[in-house]
Amino acid sequence: MAEFKNPNQQGGGDNKSLLVMMLVLVTVFFGLQYFRARNNPQTASPNAAHSAAPVTGGADASSVTQAGSAASPASASAASVPAVQAAAETTTTVENELYRITFTNRGGQVLSWMLKKYKDNDGKPLNLVHTQAADQFGYPLSLYTYDAALTTALSKGLYVASASGNLAAPASLTFKYSDGAVEVRKTFSFDETYVLHADVEVTRGGAPVRALINWPGGFGDQDNAAAYAGAQVDIARNGKEQHLAPKKVSGGETLNGPFDWAGTSDTYFAAIFLPDSPDTATLATQHAQLDVAKTIRRTGLGSGAPSKGAMEVPVLGVALGDTSGRTQTRIYAGPKAVSVLKAIHATGDTMTLEPLLDFGFFGPIGKYLFLTLQFIHAHIVTNWPGSWGWAIVILTVLINCLILPFRIKTMQSGLKMQRIQPQMDAIKERYKKYKATDPKRNEMNVEIMKLQKDNGVNMFGGCIPTLITLPLLFAFYTMLRSVVELRQAHWLWLPDLSSADPYHILPIVMVVSQFLVQFYTPSPGVDPQQQKMMAFMMPAVTGYMTWNYASGLALYWAIGNLISIIQQSVMNRTSMGQEMREIALKRARRKAGTGTTIQGKR
Repeated sequence: MAEFKNPNQQGGGDNKSLLVMMLVLVTVFFGLQYFRARNNPQTASPNAAHSAAPVTGGADASSVTQAGSAASPASASAASVPAVQAAAETTTTVENELYRITFTNRGGQVLSWMLKKYKDNDGKPLNLVHTQAADQFGYPLSLYTYDAALTTALSKGLYVASASGNLAAPASLTFKYSDGAVEVRKTFSFDETYVLHADVEVTRGGAPVRALINWPGGFGDQDNAAAYAGAQVDIARNGKEQHLAPKKVSGGETLNGPFDWAGTSDTYFAAIFLPDSPDTATLATQHAQLDVAKTIRRTGLGSGAPSKGAMEVPVLGVALGDTSGRTQTRIYAGPKAVSVLKAIHATGDTMTLEPLLDFGFFGPIGKYLFLTLQFIHAHIVTNWPGSWGWAIVILTVLINCLILPFRIKTMQSGLKMQRIQPQMDAIKERYKKYKATDPKRNEMNVEIMKLQKDNGVNMFGGCIPTLITLPLLFAFYTMLRSVVELRQAHWLWLPDLSSADPYHILPIVMVVSQFLVQFYTPSPGVDPQQQKMMAFMMPAVTGYMTWNYASGLALYWAIGNLISIIQQSVMNRTSMGQEMREIALKRARRKAGTGTTIQGKR
């Protein structure tokens, strides 16, 4: 077999587009990892002290607390009211096509919230209630007050329920309770959607008590470190949303309205309050630490061995109330699915819950990538086995077809660069006697730029595909781990496109295909040593990036590489490609005995 110089490695120019591409790729990727690491749960020593979160709500929180405590002496002199308490604990289940919610009359709160269309990692209907956190911090739709003793009493009391057994939505369920001084009424109304309505009022001696409706303890799908790291408090005011990471949430802090909506969420699910009176709504944030050493999953595929020490993770909660003392609000508890969130509007506002789905820095690109992916899934591959995986494949093909004209333009620019390469080498030869700091070097650069301009060479032409594909790549990376539609979506041997390839097949394909992309793509003017570094460093970096991350990203990237190889192979056989190769071979013959030699056949 004839031995010849790889055209990728010819030349000694200063075109550093490939190096820039790798540096950008590495910098953005590790920047994302640094951002995620700052929000990851930290492993704590078994002897680590647990500090109580202070009430830091400022003047408003102080006044609320004082009002709550001032009610206690008043109740001692107030006329007693008839006691209303159940004789025994009972449960009531409310059900529609989307959920099955089980209430207990102890506290008039939720024991389980099963989502019928979503599964946990054991294949069972997903319980939206984080039972371990609920046992310690309280159950959903319990009451939160600024008097710890009263909060405990309201969660332990046996309420009288208006119904027991099973209820089919649309339905209404009311809980009443009185201990002779404090009266409570909680009414929940249900329809065929994920949204329910709550109407809560607590009085003591006839005076209203500030009692907030509570979602105190995370979500039932949080069973690994990444899920806990994705927890946040979500707030929308005046049409603008805000997402607070755990480190920015203070336990016991009270925030004043107006609120279009407010609540808490993790990567895939949310519990959001949409108050009937946004202007008078208040929000109490809760931030607790939970030791999950014995319950956390080490991977997305199964449970690992328990940690030897404690492993504390952040658990966020919120409680919403009204300054009037009576709280009326809609409550959304369900998936962060675009189609569902777009249909839920804030009270008296055109704003929807869609901003709950945060695609990060490349949000606009990620959003439209997903909408396109969703369109392909709904209209082309709906009934295919592994439909979401095939949707990714088709989307990748479409993207690469759109990028093809830029690849051709880049190759044309590369050919022009090769044609003037001898002249560029001659210019460099004249100035090589000058040091890099010598002002004469600037004259060399001016001459080279003029030569390129006169011959229609765009020195940044080779960067155009990179400038397009890198934002798409990182938007795809963020999108894959944000949309609930891809959670547990399988494709061929992949059980979950949002988790790593368990057999690491795709990362290996990535490494090989990335090397071939580097090999087949001409890069005139690139220093041979720089090209050699890129040929091996890029596959290593991409292999690492896809080894432990969403397999859907590896699928997108690997398919893209294979398409690039095919496209480049075809272009290399055109008259333009043949001319580039002939020029490269002439340069190789002139430089016989220098540079890096790669054997191969095109």
